[in-house]
Amino acid sequence: MIENDDPLALPLWINGHAYLTMADTFFDVRNPRTGEVLRRTPLCGADVAAKAVAAAQGALVKWALEPDEVRAGHVAAIAEVLAGYAEHIAGLIAEETGKEAEAARAEVDEALELLRHAPSLSLFAGTVVAVVSDDRAPLLGLLSLAMPTIVAGGAVVGKPSPKAPGAAFAFAELTARAGLPAGLFNILHGDEAAIEGLCAQEEVGRLAFSGDPALGDKVRAIAARHGKAYVSRD
Repeated sequence: MIENDDPLALPLWINGHAYLTMADTFFDVRNPRTGEVLRRTPLCGADVAAKAVAAAQGALVKWALEPDEVRAGHVAAIAEVLAGYAEHIAGLIAEETGKEAEAARAEVDEALELLRHAPSLSLFAGTVVAVVSDDRAPLLGLLSLAMPTIVAGGAVVGKPSPKAPGAAFAFAELTARAGLPAGLFNILHGDEAAIEGLCAQEEVGRLAFSGDPALGDKVRAIAARHGKAYVSRD
């Protein structure tokens, strides 16, 4: 290993474990208050998107056969693990978005409530859903669509904002600690090329977005070009 002081590139999360990729380009994640580069987000494309979607598709068959209460129980179990890391996750949100500590912790608390009582969205049942979120609520925005998908018997490839990816990746690690079957929750990093890559995969049944409506319009246009059903939550 060559020692240097460069910020570390954040791994992806595919099929239940961290996945390192040699991306051609990276996005510098900066603390909005100080300008400090905290970490680097790999900007992935269709090749890595295909790997993430394949992992999600592979997890679907067995998961869809589980009773609703079993799937909901798995998601609720993640809440108990997340509760032990709430301050850490809130710290990631605060440093990457510039939110005050109280607001960041409130976002984590809302995520905990969602996990404990996640609804089941039947339109997401038995399909791979690509969930795109922006940096307004980097944890809650992603989970507001991803967790109801999983409870319904679907699988998720999440694409968080490259500006604030830390909380999403940390949460993915916690899903493994909570015993969520591998492949049901995956994280793909990137920008528009990553979204294009997800939509290019035949197995992706829906593209869902949470965040600013103006960005949502761009995501909707990508979905339309690929003939994918689109769902949004702002």
